[in-house]
Amino acid sequence: MITELAVERVAFACGGCWNEWSTDYDVQHYRDADGRHWEYFSCDGVPVPSPYTPRGAVPCPRCGRRWVGRVLARRIVPRPPGETDTPREEILSHAGHRPERHGARPLGASAHSQPEQPGPPPHEVAAPPAPRSAE
Repeated sequence: MITELAVERVAFACGGCWNEWSTDYDVQHYRDADGRHWEYFSCDGVPVPSPYTPRGAVPCPRCGRRWVGRVLARRIVPRPPGETDTPREEILSHAGHRPERHGARPLGASAHSQPEQPGPPPHEVAAPPAPRSAE
C-alpha cells in the first residue's frame, strides 16, 4: 500500500569542480504485506536508486564525479480520494477526458532554474603571475 507520495528537489554540490545543480525526484513510500516500509524513487519516470545514498549518487554534469544529494524542497502529493469536501471532477469518458494531457511535453526533472555557479573557493583560485620588472 502506498503511504505517501511526494516530489523532492534534491541539491547536489560537486566537491571536485564546485558545480551545483538540482533535480526533482518522485518519491513513493510503500508498506508491503509484511508491514515493512520501502521508499521508491523515480526521475523523469525512470526508477532510480535513492539519490541520498552512495549507490544512487549521480555524476556531476560538468566533471563526472559522483555526489550524494541533500533534500532542498519537498511537496507532498495528496492521495485520493481525500476528504469528502475535496474538490474533484468525475471522469465520464476516459477517451475524451482532457486529451491534450497525452500530448503535453514532459516536465523534466531538471527543467527548473538551476543555482548560480559560485566557482571554486578563493583560496583555490590560482593567482595571476607577478609582472616582470623592466631592467
